[in-house]
Amino acid sequence: MRATVDFAPLFRSSIGFDRMLNALDLVNRIPTVDNWPPYDILKTGEDDYRIDMAVAGLAENDLTITQERNTLVVTGRKAPEPQDAIEYLHRGIAGREFECRFALAEHMKVTDARFENGLLSITLRREIPEALKPRRIAITSSTTPAGQVVPQIEAQKEAA
Repeated sequence: MRATVDFAPLFRSSIGFDRMLNALDLVNRIPTVDNWPPYDILKTGEDDYRIDMAVAGLAENDLTITQERNTLVVTGRKAPEPQDAIEYLHRGIAGREFECRFALAEHMKVTDARFENGLLSITLRREIPEALKPRRIAITSSTTPAGQVVPQIEAQKEAA
């Protein structure tokens, strides 16, 4: 049984995090139905990530990757085999259909997807637009006339 977390105190003291807190609350409510196929989520750099999924029994044509806003959907549907072709004495490789959904942070983009030896690797990168990156804000005072350049600290050090 999962413990529920009350995010109300965070709503009172934070601004603009409501989407993230709602997403955390939603994840806590969604029951985990299936854990197939097995997968790993790796952080490969400051803004780089990779999802590795073991999809044995499926071919590259059986897999679909879709990014819808902040959700990555990986779907596997095996083409039906003719009934007369093969008789299985034991079937241990799970080739069943699946759909995995991953919630992505803002500005996450899928940059690459590779399928090799039954392993699907999806590479993601956070690409923050230039307009949203941190920038330095100039501080002016009421004693500085508009349009006049305020000397920088480095310039004052050189004069001393």
